[in-house]
Amino acid sequence: MNKSILLIIFTCFCFSFTQAQSTSTKKIKSNVTHLTKKAFLKKVVDYQKNPKKWVYIGDKPCIIDFYASWCGPCKRIAPILEKLAKKYEGEIYIYKVNTGVEKELSQDFAIQSLPTIIFCPMKGKPTMAKGALPEESIVKIIEKQLLPSKKN
Repeated sequence: MNKSILLIIFTCFCFSFTQAQSTSTKKIKSNVTHLTKKAFLKKVVDYQKNPKKWVYIGDKPCIIDFYASWCGPCKRIAPILEKLAKKYEGEIYIYKVNTGVEKELSQDFAIQSLPTIIFCPMKGKPTMAKGALPEESIVKIIEKQLLPSKKN
């Protein structure tokens, strides 16, 4: 092959590789919000100011998914939470906390099993579920505990 043909093939390859990379790294809009400890204290509960009593400070009920990027069950539940975040948009918040990054927050909540999901109603105490729940179970908890007055 002559040099000009090799140059054309190489240029085409580089262009297609660059195009593939740029489309794979585009941010997809998500209704799931990742929380740091600082954001958790502002959006969910400031347990440092009020350590003896749970006082939820959000304006809608929420679900908090404590996960790790390496965790298989966490990866399986992630698309379910994305789907539910869209389904219940405007009614509940769905948050994620990366236990590998937010170690102190994870320790404060004694997270020992992944995923651990906390369901926070507007009033009353939150409930905790360990493991990758099926979508139907999460929906039941949302309907019974977080949105009990919602008509189906």
